[in-house]
Amino acid sequence: MMKFVKQLGFVLVFGLMQNLFSQNIPADKVIANENLSEYLTKEVHKELGVNSISEAQLAAYFRDKFSERYFFNWKNFDCRFEAYQNLYPEAKALHTARALDHMAKFSDATQWVLPFNYQYGTPVNAYALRHLARQHKMVDIAYYYFYQNKDIKYLNYFKNQLQSLNSALLAGEYEKIKDGNGVYEAFRSGYRVLNWLQIHNMFLGEEGYTDTDQLTTIATLLQHGAHLYQDNLKFHPGNHQTRGLSALAMISVLLRDFEGADVWYDHAMALLEEHLAKEINDDGFQFERTVHYHISDIGNYYYVYQLAKLSDFKVNDFWSAKLKSLFVSLTKIAYPDRSAPVLSDDTDNPWGETNDISGALTLGYLLFGDSEFGYFANAQVPSKMFWFVTKDQLGMLDTIKSEAPTMGSVHFPTTGVYVMREGWNPDDKVMVITSGLDKDKPDHQHGDMLGVQFMAYGRPMLPNYQVRYSLDDLELFKNSMTKNVALVDDELQGKQYTSNKGGSGFGKFKELPLPKTIAWETNNELDLFVGSHDGFKNVGVDYSRQVIYLKDDFWIVKDNFSSKKRHAYKQVWQGHYSQELAPNVLRATFSDASGLDIYQLNNTDDVSVSGKRGKQWSVVSKKQQKDFSFVTVLYPYKGYDSRIDEDVSWPVLKGWELNNGTWKVEGGNGLSLSKGDKSLFFSVKSLKRDGVELHFSDNSDVFISKKGGRLAIQLLSEERVDCQFKSDKGSIELTLAPGASFDLTY
Repeated sequence: MMKFVKQLGFVLVFGLMQNLFSQNIPADKVIANENLSEYLTKEVHKELGVNSISEAQLAAYFRDKFSERYFFNWKNFDCRFEAYQNLYPEAKALHTARALDHMAKFSDATQWVLPFNYQYGTPVNAYALRHLARQHKMVDIAYYYFYQNKDIKYLNYFKNQLQSLNSALLAGEYEKIKDGNGVYEAFRSGYRVLNWLQIHNMFLGEEGYTDTDQLTTIATLLQHGAHLYQDNLKFHPGNHQTRGLSALAMISVLLRDFEGADVWYDHAMALLEEHLAKEINDDGFQFERTVHYHISDIGNYYYVYQLAKLSDFKVNDFWSAKLKSLFVSLTKIAYPDRSAPVLSDDTDNPWGETNDISGALTLGYLLFGDSEFGYFANAQVPSKMFWFVTKDQLGMLDTIKSEAPTMGSVHFPTTGVYVMREGWNPDDKVMVITSGLDKDKPDHQHGDMLGVQFMAYGRPMLPNYQVRYSLDDLELFKNSMTKNVALVDDELQGKQYTSNKGGSGFGKFKELPLPKTIAWETNNELDLFVGSHDGFKNVGVDYSRQVIYLKDDFWIVKDNFSSKKRHAYKQVWQGHYSQELAPNVLRATFSDASGLDIYQLNNTDDVSVSGKRGKQWSVVSKKQQKDFSFVTVLYPYKGYDSRIDEDVSWPVLKGWELNNGTWKVEGGNGLSLSKGDKSLFFSVKSLKRDGVELHFSDNSDVFISKKGGRLAIQLLSEERVDCQFKSDKGSIELTLAPGASFDLTY
């Protein structure tokens, strides 16, 4: 016992010494250039071989080290920049516009604490301050310097703005984390480090970027590292800390010449591994359940992984496997046009209806050489990432190994994303269903529990929309009126919306429905999802949704409501629909004559239409009901002749006949769809045909396929039922769970 106590004491003291030692570099001030050499390791002092190290010697030393360690060698910058201009000729206009925008708004010696005004007089808001703190557009100013024939005033702008932050730090005149817009908060500080490191390496060969300037930047990066270490000693969920730890790891790799940088590296990698373990779900999807943050996390880990490999730093197999799973997940949710659906807080392209995942999967291909990643890859990396890949990796894009994925319908059981897929041909259909809620940090999730969206014939026919935090209608586009969900009365799924403390525009719901996935089954005949959520318990309504994909024809969405009191039950459908056949048929027609018919098999009462930002949605209602089920066919078609024929009472739907099967139906409302020997029934109690009888203990939804003397039966309902099968050979009784199937011979 005494030995254990001594060992424990040694570990605690050693850990404390490590913490103190690593903070030898101050977090609250920037080391003066003349004092930087005091913080170098003994090994570096020995390598330099002098007692007194001059600024010129130290700057030259680090220029050599950056040429070896950074993503690109600054000594070859001019050639690489020429290649960049040739590959991305459109980038010049974008960089120019962004650079001029930033310089018009902020002086080089800008303030870093609110309130203050833009240079043209209007107040700077919290959203703008946060982006100033990230220094995204400072990279554009660095480009602009080169586009403007190396006009020194643009290089000086960077130096002066960096120095203005250092002066603000010393004076304490900067936004603090506790106030909600902290300039040194991990996410903003981490992005600033990433951007300043790129600028530093772009400028290292420039005469105007003197030894003194270079060492000031290095000293500033060290202060950022110390602050990131000091303020991130423990795990905190979310991409904000991950971005900061990624920057800390980068600093520790690139500036490993300073005492304590090894402690920073070990700490950053350990906490990043904890983020990988806790925030990349075991099904491979990022825990915040958005494509935007999923790809953002790929970047956070990519920079560290790539830089560590370039410097032969050890990265364990767990890292590699988790990072690869992020790329695999993108392929699983992809649409046939190689884009991805919109999931919750996707913010790259407001009101966009898909996500571009090609750039991320191009990086995945360069890291892992996987030919399925290559299927989505571009011949070029995104312009932003050009500087963060090696020459050899760029060469891989000359002959991309490409293989179309083979996966069909897939699901992410932990994340709660379900994908019903016809295939990978351009016209194939893919639906995505969302049924997951993060228990710790659902900040970026929307009011679309059990929401659906799909692509068919090369377009998102039933869309979801991207958002932007700075827009005043963020709450509208985060909540249920802009989703494909079911509602009760005037209840929305997202409740108690609150903006963030700093007032940057971001907002979240304090309350979202808790979903439950009841069944997920796929087979050769159909895909089935059954789920429920508690979003209407506050008004005494039980709710569930069934989604049935009849391969490869169309979907049926069945929304079930039950209450002791009467309510108005609703479905919300996104898109521009004509109303001449409403309320039981809504039709959208696109430029190539493809379209979507939304066809109600149970009669509804009315349809209301609303919209904003060029988007539109229709709300189908059934009023004054205690119990009711919408049974809705989502019927995509290509060409006029393939639409639902509105001129007949019971149209045939791709060979499926309504209420015209060979089974005799008893109980319930008797809805059926039949195609050959396949039949789909809704709310039936018993079925009879050719001497065969099926009796259910409650009204049930079932799929039946008859082949010769064999009968295949699948339960599509949300509740378990007892089933009795009778034929001239006898009787069998069994219990069916939702989604379960059984075969009978008679």
